[in-house]
This record gives sequence, structure tokens and C-alpha cells, in this order.
Amino acid sequence: MTDQQAVLRCQDGDREAFHQLVERYQDLLYRTAMLMTGSRALAEELVQGALHSAWRGIHDFQHGCPVKPWLMRCLAREGVSQRRRRPTASIPPAGPGEEHPERQDMRQALAGLDADQRHILVLHYFADLTVPQLAKALDAREDTVNTRLSRALGHLRERLEAQGAQEVANDGS
Repeated sequence: MTDQQAVLRCQDGDREAFHQLVERYQDLLYRTAMLMTGSRALAEELVQGALHSAWRGIHDFQHGCPVKPWLMRCLAREGVSQRRRRPTASIPPAGPGEEHPERQDMRQALAGLDADQRHILVLHYFADLTVPQLAKALDAREDTVNTRLSRALGHLRERLEAQGAQEVANDGS
């Protein structure tokens, strides 16, 4: 069953069709939520909330639109709601040997950003939401999203450069 067929069946109340969509996209949603929150428990809560919102809003889904960006918008909106309800946990560092050093550097740099910056970067670069999709998901204008992305990317670069300088200093000691 295609995504479009599943959506049509969902709009008729078919929960099994929705379950198929969940199976198809839950790993992507979870990985994205993990990058956004840094916590398994918060990521699971975020995904559950996003899927609940998606089911409630399935009747508003526009036929012919791709499902993945729509689900990511649900996740983004749930992330905004979650941050309003409670502070977002920072991303914990990975344990030794858990991941490739470059990924660990990126993870640490992302952890150093504030939640808004981390979320917009994750949604754009890891979840592949376009600027118009982000604007819709975040209820913001596209130029505002571009500004936020630019600032967040600048801060991420600064953190990565600082980490690199620290590593070089540590290696020289």
C-alpha cells in the first residue's frame, strides 16, 4: 500500500492503515527526536505525541502531498509544545567507543546549542525539511526560518571549531 492509499484509508477511519504508516516512518521519527532531545524517554514521548497529532489531523492531510514532511511537521510542532511544557534536556555525550569520532564531535557540538537552534538544524539537515516546510511547521515566516538556520549553523560551526582547537591543545600537552 502506498502512502497516499494509506492516508485515504486512514481518513476513512482505518487504524491498520495508520499502523502501516507508523511502521514505515517510526524509526526516522525516533532518530530525529533523539537528535532533538538527546533523551530516549523524551524522544519516545515526542514521537508518541507527534503520531497522536498526526492521527487526529489525518483528515486535514492534503491529497497528493508527501507524508514524510507532514509527519516531520507534526514532530516539529510537538517538539515546540514539549519545550513549552518543560525545559529540553541537553544531549548526553556518548560513551567511549559508542560512535565514530566525527559523529561524537557533531553530537557534542549540537548538545552545546540551545534547544531552538538544535531543533531547527536537526529538522532541516537531518530530517530534510525544506525552509517552506519548516516555516509551516514552526508557524514562522520563511525569512525568519532562514535567519534562524543561518544563526544556528554559525553557532554550530563555532562550537565545532572550538572543539577542534581544544583537541589540538590537548594533544600538544
